[in-house]
Amino acid sequence: MANNFPLRGSSAVLQLATNTFPGGVLAGQIFNEEYNIATVGRVTGVEIRVNTDLEVFHEIGTREPQDVVPGNINISGRVDRAFINGALLRLLMGRLGGAGANEDNFPLELQPIFNMILDMTDIRQAGTIGTKLTVSSVRFDDWAVVVPEDDFIMENVTFKAIRITREEKQ
Repeated sequence: MANNFPLRGSSAVLQLATNTFPGGVLAGQIFNEEYNIATVGRVTGVEIRVNTDLEVFHEIGTREPQDVVPGNINISGRVDRAFINGALLRLLMGRLGGAGANEDNFPLELQPIFNMILDMTDIRQAGTIGTKLTVSSVRFDDWAVVVPEDDFIMENVTFKAIRITREEKQ
């Protein structure tokens, strides 16, 4: 049964989880042992996008499309955070993102890979009505920090992923 209740972003919880890839072990060390951010806090903006690169085919002499062909599927997004402790930078750059105790066990070029779980539960409803999105095999693509004169300092990352699944909670 589909979730027909509107949800607020303030009800959502973003979690990071390990996976079985070699980069998943490194990611697990970063967000479980070094920084303890398995549940990410102070997240203000989470965007997840799925782009299918549709191509439209037009025949010569016609204005309307003759066919719409699906292309490559691309999953990407971004996360904003008002707390800078180096964890997201480490998840982007791996060993090059900072000093850590167990970094000699991993190749220099190994980038952490992990899963992101976005759990959106309506706390106003009885029970656990909501939606859970799991974005699998995530790698951070870009990191930035914004230091405005009269607002909160924010770090943000963009990411790319391989797969996304949705689960309705009733």
